[in-house]
Amino acid sequence: MSRPANQFPKRPTKIKHLFTALIILLLLWMSVVQTDASFTRLFEGFTQMYDLVWRMLPPDLDYFDNLTEPILETLRMALLGTTFGAIISVPFILLCASNVTTTSWLHQSARVVLNVLRTVPDLLLAAIFAAIVGYNALAGVLALTIFSIGIIAKLSYEATEVIDPGPLEAMKAVGANHIQWIIYSVLPQVMPKFASYVLYTFEVNVRAAAILGLVGAGGIGLVYDQTLSSLQYERTTTIILYTLLVVILIDWISTRLQERLR
Repeated sequence: MSRPANQFPKRPTKIKHLFTALIILLLLWMSVVQTDASFTRLFEGFTQMYDLVWRMLPPDLDYFDNLTEPILETLRMALLGTTFGAIISVPFILLCASNVTTTSWLHQSARVVLNVLRTVPDLLLAAIFAAIVGYNALAGVLALTIFSIGIIAKLSYEATEVIDPGPLEAMKAVGANHIQWIIYSVLPQVMPKFASYVLYTFEVNVRAAAILGLVGAGGIGLVYDQTLSSLQYERTTTIILYTLLVVILIDWISTRLQERLR
């Protein structure tokens, strides 16, 4: 028997809320115990942190001239990785979206492959590719390409699954084939979000590329590693400032572009 129209589902009782809160607190407490997290140890480390901050100041501004080429290499790595990742992610988007690829085993298999790509951290990818192609920027580009596929394809196929089905049904009704309704019905609805996700991924990749050099994948990360290993902390501060300025500029440009896409 159906529920009357004016009858609403029962709200969770206070006991259920309390029980849920207790479970969450228990999980948090167990996490603190199992990870040996100690706030006392954190407070005791403030002295070392204070000493490190003073060793990083003032920044060595004369070192700015040595950072332009590594920063440019980092940007090139991020740009290439994002571009290649965006191109390769397109077939993943179409295969993973259940309203585009209606064959269950096919889109489920594509999602499994995508999940595998998303599982491996970018630093580990960079270390693997550095062992394969050598300690250079190519390793970083390859790592960022795989990393970009995971982000762009995941966000875009989820956006594809919630597009307006009306245009798809209209195209099918007039006898359009699969490729035609993808081109004229799916892509026009998805492209603005796809472009926005690509810009977002580029921002993320600039930050990621800045540390991939720590495992030998080129870019400004190599300079980070050199200054830290030689205890030249004032130069490390200079690198942080330079990277911050570049990230702020990219964020501003990306915001302007995304506003135009809306």
